[in-house]
Amino acid sequence: MSIMIEFCTNNSYFGTDQLLLPLEKQFDCQVIEYGCLTSCGQCYLMPFAYVDGDWVEAPTAEELYEAVVQKLIALLDT
Repeated sequence: MSIMIEFCTNNSYFGTDQLLLPLEKQFDCQVIEYGCLTSCGQCYLMPFAYVDGDWVEAPTAEELYEAVVQKLIALLDT
């Protein structure tokens, strides 16, 4: 089972690209960076990603990483 993590290129302002891309090697997942996820400005407000279609957000990129890891663990345990 391959889980997809999607994040916005514009959200890399927060450092999300540096934290999310390595997840591909740690978990059985695909990390895809898009130019836009059509979330209309959300990428400028706070770090976020879609994990297997579910919205995950956090105040910082580091906290987003932890939230994504927790989501991945929960998905892989099911």
